[in-house]
Amino acid sequence: MSFDLLVIGDANPDVVVGPVDQPIQFGQRERLVPSGSLVLGGSASIMACGAARLGLRVAFAGRVGDDPAGDFVRTSLADRGVNVDALVVDDTLPTPLTTILTSGDDRAILTSPGCLPTTAAEDVPPALLRSVRHVHAGSFYLMPKLAAGLAGIFKEAKAAKATTSLDPNDDPAGRWDRMVLDPVLRVTDYFLPNAAEALALTGHHSVEDAAGILARRMARGGTLVVVKNGSAGALAHDGSKVITAPAAKVDTVDAVGAGDSFDAGWVAAVLSGARPDRALAIATICGSLSTRSAGGTAAQPTWDDALERLTA
Repeated sequence: MSFDLLVIGDANPDVVVGPVDQPIQFGQRERLVPSGSLVLGGSASIMACGAARLGLRVAFAGRVGDDPAGDFVRTSLADRGVNVDALVVDDTLPTPLTTILTSGDDRAILTSPGCLPTTAAEDVPPALLRSVRHVHAGSFYLMPKLAAGLAGIFKEAKAAKATTSLDPNDDPAGRWDRMVLDPVLRVTDYFLPNAAEALALTGHHSVEDAAGILARRMARGGTLVVVKNGSAGALAHDGSKVITAPAAKVDTVDAVGAGDSFDAGWVAAVLSGARPDRALAIATICGSLSTRSAGGTAAQPTWDDALERLTA
């Protein structure tokens, strides 16, 4: 079977609670919050669901544990139209678990990594790489073994005429290691950090300057750095010129997974043949619309939803 998109990376349940008044209090203090939900989490899995919702044929490669949490992840992905034949079951380590505390448009994220550190390039079937139009990877710094082999995966995908994208997500260690990242950037067509990640990766205070530095680091003609910047919208930089798109106006419930839904919109748009300015507008709409419900997947738009908002 051939696919439009292969997504590689993290998949786990999210427990989303909030909004939480800051600061968080310890001392065994119990506080009530308006809402709580158990939802599918993980940057890569939310992106995969968003892309499937937009009409792409999507396969997922990664790891879960042999436990109820892993069953929840597998069922949640499959129910949303994502192929999970390459989702490895690790019988030695548990499925990752994440708790997200929301506060306005911000959030605190606590993750127990479980089997994430054992996720590796060898988990990705070579035949699957040769059957897709695009390969996307998420949560680069959460899976060091996969990160070390990701350049090889992307090279193999590109040899089969696929395009590639990477969302780095946060680095819990705060190191933002260029020695591991730069070889991957050189075989990445679309690098998709958020503003905080772009600034941390470059040490710059300007999002536009940081995007330009990262684009030049990618060192390939036609590559783009696409930066998500919350309520300020998004920008794309090819190393010399910048395009921007505003965020869509919605009634936000929480922003969990908005960046991953943005990624899905971007990939769906470019695979449809959209030029960068149109792709950026569609991606920004997809990210914005996803914030209308709790969790990362409940409010992800269809392709028609996105186009309707684009032309409104």
